[in-house]
Amino acid sequence: MKPISNTAFYCCGVRMQDSQAANPVCNDTYARQLMGKKGETLFSLFRSEKRANASNVVRHRIIDDIIREALVENPDLSIFLIGAGFDSRAYRLKGGNWIELDEPQIIQYKNEKLPLEECINPLKRIPIDYDKESLEEKLRRFSTNEAVLVIIEGVFMYLHRETIKTTLATLSRVFPKHDLVCDLMTKGFFETYSSALHQVLGEFGAEFRFTAKRPHDIFSISNYRLVKRLSVIGKAVEYRLIRLPKLILFLFFRTLRNGYSVNVFRQD
Repeated sequence: MKPISNTAFYCCGVRMQDSQAANPVCNDTYARQLMGKKGETLFSLFRSEKRANASNVVRHRIIDDIIREALVENPDLSIFLIGAGFDSRAYRLKGGNWIELDEPQIIQYKNEKLPLEECINPLKRIPIDYDKESLEEKLRRFSTNEAVLVIIEGVFMYLHRETIKTTLATLSRVFPKHDLVCDLMTKGFFETYSSALHQVLGEFGAEFRFTAKRPHDIFSISNYRLVKRLSVIGKAVEYRLIRLPKLILFLFFRTLRNGYSVNVFRQD
């Protein structure tokens, strides 16, 4: 079995660090439980990446809030987390039927650290070897014409364009009516603000592959429409994790403001 991706520990580590702050933004109280000694050792290499760490935890909080809003409208909503990593939302947010998909080693680890029976909501974990198994086959038993919510967080930037197009086509066939929540990074933002973090991640075998000038276009040609776009850096400034006046951000830092965003796309 392959080892757990170091990026899973990194993303969990920023949430652990946030939960220990005086005024946490995300307050993922399960993050430390999932980290373990190995995770904390790995995360120590990233503690100095303050802006990237802030962006990561704010991204998670933005998606938390999007899910909360959706659950107010439909408490029984089915929520699919593809590439779930060490996500603990099913334990933290009230409502929903949760389905997590990720590599077998992550599913096994999570089942040990965060057992299904401790979850406050209905939760299924589905192992998938992305190199050998079909996402469509894994999702087919959940196929429905009812509206569902799909979360793909911190994933698309590591995929090739054709893989993203294939994933979008799969989701459209299995879930004719769904909202897709994902984060997207422009090429300009990557080159200006993320190269240092990418260099550290690259040492662990994680490489950014999709940072297009207009990353939203791939969704438009796949018959999605954008219904919401939220600036990660804008929210980080709002939460005071990045010290920059809002007016200065709006007037002079367009690439910083708009280059990294959480988006809600609709397929209906």
